[in-house]
Amino acid sequence: MDLIVSTDVLAAFCERAAKFDFVTVDTEFLRETTYWPKLCLVQVATDDEAVLIDPLVPGFDLTPFYDLLANPAVTKVFHAARQDIEIFVKATGKVPENIYDTQVAASVCGFGDSVSYDNLVRSITSVELDKSSRFTDWSARPLSEKQRLYAIADVTHLRDIYRELRKQVAATRRGDWVDDEMSILRSVDTYVTQPDRAWERLKMKINRPRDLAALKQLAAWREQRAQDSDQPRSRVLKDDVLFELAMQRPLTPDAFERLRAVPRGFGRSSAAAEIMALLAVVEAVPKSELPAMPERYRGPSPKGAVGDLVRVLLKAVAEQNGVAARIIATSDEVDALVLDDDADVPALRGWRRKLFGDKALAIKHGRIGLAATRKGIVEFDIKPEEAAAAAE
Repeated sequence: MDLIVSTDVLAAFCERAAKFDFVTVDTEFLRETTYWPKLCLVQVATDDEAVLIDPLVPGFDLTPFYDLLANPAVTKVFHAARQDIEIFVKATGKVPENIYDTQVAASVCGFGDSVSYDNLVRSITSVELDKSSRFTDWSARPLSEKQRLYAIADVTHLRDIYRELRKQVAATRRGDWVDDEMSILRSVDTYVTQPDRAWERLKMKINRPRDLAALKQLAAWREQRAQDSDQPRSRVLKDDVLFELAMQRPLTPDAFERLRAVPRGFGRSSAAAEIMALLAVVEAVPKSELPAMPERYRGPSPKGAVGDLVRVLLKAVAEQNGVAARIIATSDEVDALVLDDDADVPALRGWRRKLFGDKALAIKHGRIGLAATRKGIVEFDIKPEEAAAAAE
């Protein structure tokens, strides 16, 4: 296999690759100590050629490869594409054109949720991959022969997987299912966390408006600092520290020292000074201008019996259609659907609504029931008067 280490050789390869309908792409990267993934190797294969590209060579210009990614005439095939594409978005500011994720396609073809590449290779090609090099240091040079073989296998078998899955998707007429999932991967917003929206990914609960205002500001500060310094969020501040700061809102170094979540001496650091200034602004916000708290929901609990019924329905629909349940609806989307008939979730739009969403709402409102049979879970209609009586 070729290891490309110069721009001229890369440009020649990309010129050849642009003549094919598709190329397969994968990357090796490190991210343990950084916010942004560090690209260490790129693997690309056409129908008759497979190469490794070494981005760590000093002065190596990857523009010809990025131009290939931007070429809409060539399909770029990935497996579990999100982290690979994030790297290219960081480098170019754009999502590669005409992308296809075989993990997504496999999930609508009955291979299960988030099927791994090696399992897919085994299922479709009957080849057993050696994955022992998966967690090696890809930034170390020179690469061993074992590393090279491992890396190139991630794009060579992908060619056969892509062809087979395309056939299966076409045969089951589920191309629109794949396209719906791919629309998420095609959006730049999928790969870029805006600091002012960073608080949305935090899971712990906040019950007071001023605490929420503080949490939003603290999460935005941490996200920006992590991006600017290229550190993982947790190395700037852990999530539990953000929540304690949001609720306690220390305004002096001594107040910091009384918090259990922060290390001793942190209150006199430059980071703490920035946080105290930020929290002082939050304290000065008039009560009328604080963010509104979501109204407390008083209907069925999404984690209670109604939610359980909807989840049973989801599993049954997934099994009946030979598709991974997550493609139809995630757990969070089921929760949202139970809480709100008009929830803004994919399960209540398009093919998902026809397949599952309308039935989920019917179960929620007692219009249909579920029964266990030898053939599995089946749905049955409930008469309107029975549903009304049950609701009283």
